[in-house]
Amino acid sequence: MKLTVYSRLYCHLCEDLLARLEALRSELGFDYQVLDVDEDPTLRARYNALVPVLAAGEREICHHFLDEQALRHYLEGV
Repeated sequence: MKLTVYSRLYCHLCEDLLARLEALRSELGFDYQVLDVDEDPTLRARYNALVPVLAAGEREICHHFLDEQALRHYLEGV
């Protein structure tokens, strides 16, 4: 399972979410990619005020902070 984190540079919330994801990655069996919203005008328009955003395809799992319960719930349903 590959998730996407919509992020930006110099964002402490993004750094916190990524650190928590990394701590859970092996336990929950997922991988993730990080996309910088500021490198793509479409992503910036969609996620600007919400970063960081954790998503699976078009489905947003959480934003601003890692919602571990929502992540676990999503992964259980896959």
